[in-house]
Amino acid sequence: MMKKTIAILLAMLLILTAVPFTGAFAAEDKGAPSEFAANAALYVHAVSDSADTQAWQEWQSVHDEDFVVDKPNEKYFFLPSSTAENVIDVYNGYDEAVTLNGVTVAAHTTQAVAYEPNAVYPVTVCGESYTLKIMRSNAEAAIYINNPDADSKGTDLMTYLNEDKSLSAKATGAIVTPDGAIDNTAIKKIKGRGNTSWDKPKKGYNITYDKKVSIAGMEKNKKYSILPNYQDDSLSRNRILYDLSDAVGLPYASDSRYVDFYVNGFYWGSYLMCEKIEPGSLVPEVDDKGYLNDDGTVKEDFPFIVEIDASASDDDYWVSAGGMKLTIKAPEIDPGKPGYDEVKAYVRTKFEAFYDATSPTGKLSEVADIDSVAKLYLINELGKNWDSGVSSTFFTYKQEENGVFKFFGSPVWDYDNTLGNAVGIAWDLRSMKVTDYEEYTGWWCRYKGIANGGKRSANTIARISQNAEIKASLPRIWFENFMPALRHFSGEQYNKEIDSELYTREHYMTLVGDSAAMNYESGWLLNTGSWIADHSGLNKAHYNAASKKMIVEPTETSYEQTFEDMFRYACDWMEGRCAWLSEQFAPDYVPSPLLGDVDRDGSISILDATCIQRHLASLPIPAALDETIADTDEDGLVSITDATYIQRWLANLESNDRIGQPIG
Repeated sequence: MMKKTIAILLAMLLILTAVPFTGAFAAEDKGAPSEFAANAALYVHAVSDSADTQAWQEWQSVHDEDFVVDKPNEKYFFLPSSTAENVIDVYNGYDEAVTLNGVTVAAHTTQAVAYEPNAVYPVTVCGESYTLKIMRSNAEAAIYINNPDADSKGTDLMTYLNEDKSLSAKATGAIVTPDGAIDNTAIKKIKGRGNTSWDKPKKGYNITYDKKVSIAGMEKNKKYSILPNYQDDSLSRNRILYDLSDAVGLPYASDSRYVDFYVNGFYWGSYLMCEKIEPGSLVPEVDDKGYLNDDGTVKEDFPFIVEIDASASDDDYWVSAGGMKLTIKAPEIDPGKPGYDEVKAYVRTKFEAFYDATSPTGKLSEVADIDSVAKLYLINELGKNWDSGVSSTFFTYKQEENGVFKFFGSPVWDYDNTLGNAVGIAWDLRSMKVTDYEEYTGWWCRYKGIANGGKRSANTIARISQNAEIKASLPRIWFENFMPALRHFSGEQYNKEIDSELYTREHYMTLVGDSAAMNYESGWLLNTGSWIADHSGLNKAHYNAASKKMIVEPTETSYEQTFEDMFRYACDWMEGRCAWLSEQFAPDYVPSPLLGDVDRDGSISILDATCIQRHLASLPIPAALDETIADTDEDGLVSITDATYIQRWLANLESNDRIGQPIG
């Protein structure tokens, strides 16, 4: 027994003397980057005390738009929101020890190091002196993708992908959320995306995971698009208009999250991770096999998704209809496959009928859902979207609840050049006789596509804007769907009717502000060229409901060339645009009755509950009772329960959330 005890003590002594005590954990105990991190450098992990090998960033220097580094000895850690606010795990990839903020990290080990955000620390290693600035994000997630050998010839993933948009590759990676959760689902395919945006130095990509994953609470999907927002200095125009589309009830508005994007340890900037416009997921009613009968023949009617896309090429599955190119996004069929020609002919026929019905007197309601088509037009008009009806304009053809097939205006997509961001093309603007494109005043969509002084545009969204059925619906939709959501966004009021992920402008800033600071300090530019409008000044405006007029501030507000001011400019421009559109629609607006507004005074109060009680007791009430308005539990009957629902709603207790919403 004594010999056994001595042997154990000797073994422990050998272990302790074999590894000098440095205060650092061995890499295999605390985690170290995978083989993608082969450089001699310092690395930081997204989560402390994690054995994960994927979510690491190599320290890097500020680069220009061509990725040229001017000051290689000034280094940065760009931390995701999952890192602790005062301590990080640092891996030393050098062959000698490194001291950072008083902590010695032995060669090829990982050590916890205290830090302060935005602080700068001196580092000396291998005879070289460096400074290290540590910045921390507030984004909703971080996306890590790693493949150091994308072509089996030793080519780094981004070098390989950025050579040609058609190239794709597999990868490993990590999805990391602020709570420190790590999802290491592998990437089945990543490839480039975008048309004109693909030619920019900060590029976008389509990402397909091996299985369905959730990004910071988004519904699980396999396919996502990660957007660079390179030409949008607010990094937020897409996010805000996607969320607004959802808030006003447009079907299939893409959910999205602000994310920090890392590839092979390099921080690429602040991106927007979006649900990809994809059959079966974002648009569940459409899939790539839904056009076929069980015997392989093509169905008489079937759902599909089309995009108006002026840049469609032979690489796309497209048809010409209404004098424009339409890419068929679903069902997408390869040449020679069953139904290839039949589907193209069917789509062409249906869209031609839709296009014809968009004429001023066309019976559009017979072939389209008026509500969603009108909302699609209003999103484009609100933003003065340069691409309106030219590209990234989608329509979904599907069955209504009654089984009738109609076109729906959705999904929405690609709004980085909206909300006062772009100057447009001078020749096109002169041709359309538009002189105020950059301003928040003036109509836009109705002129898009008009050339040489013509009176009628061939542009589908322009045609929709002038259709009589659409025009009749616009004031109601604007004031009853858009304005409550936009007031909520502005922070003017909390509106309990907003059942979506549309936040206030201040909350969007809390989600993206620090991520944007890292994005722009890493080397990306706030102003990316002559296409971007002047954002230095704006006379802000708001809508006065009493006078039904837009009130413009007499003094111009100035904006500095900072992210905070560029974000503020985008929001202020949109609020000015809302004021102008409200003034235009106000003369024709007749309010719809509100569920629960029994006395018809335009608001919900205890008097409405009293009216129901008096009606049930056969006592007089101020206005004849409309059962549709009084049936607040929507069970088809007017009873004392309906009065109780109003009382509970007023007390913020569980009730019918549709109380107070317009009927119709």
